[in-house]
Amino acid sequence: MGKRGMPEQKISNYIGVTSVDEYIEKVKKLGGKIIMPKTVVSGWGYLAICVDTENNTFGLWERRQECEVMI
Repeated sequence: MGKRGMPEQKISNYIGVTSVDEYIEKVKKLGGKIIMPKTVVSGWGYLAICVDTENNTFGLWERRQECEVMI
């Protein structure tokens, strides 16, 4: 990992959640922002992109239950 503040290094973590809608509300309640609202990823699930209070970007990922059967 690079030193904090190095603009050329961009890492985004994606967190698997049971409900993107539920966790979007938690992010907002804790002072974070939603920069890409819940979006359908056709055939796979749902994704939202957020920013925390320290300006770190992260994603919320909800797998569609129908996809679990196909795996």
